[in-house]
Amino acid sequence: MKEVNLVLGVIGADVHAIGNKILEYALTNAGFKVHNLGVMVSQEEFVKAALETDAKAVLVSSLYGHGEIDCRGLKEKFIEAGLDDVLLYVGGNLVVGKQDFSEVERKFKAMGFDRVFPPGTMPEEAIKALKEDLGLM
Repeated sequence: MKEVNLVLGVIGADVHAIGNKILEYALTNAGFKVHNLGVMVSQEEFVKAALETDAKAVLVSSLYGHGEIDCRGLKEKFIEAGLDDVLLYVGGNLVVGKQDFSEVERKFKAMGFDRVFPPGTMPEEAIKALKEDLGLM
């Protein structure tokens, strides 16, 4: 596989780092070049990193339930930066309270995310989706 740059990070005030490190490990082992921004990443930092690394995809995670607030407007920032062709993935515990995941997915797709993953998604599922969406299969 040719080198494909990805940006990975945990958005907003979220400090849940373990899943982020697991994803970094799995994505790296799958052959991707991962630029992990860590935790408490702002929207602007995601955009800047995508520009600097020529990222083909940005993977945003949120586990503290405020992803819906933290992710609002992110796609627009990518478009403004000329990055409208960069894939945007989001996953985790994205909303406060119990909501049907199909409704959560609908909300995030309406915000411009290409893929939305529920809590507990295995890294292999995201890797498969990336390979499909990037035409690497």
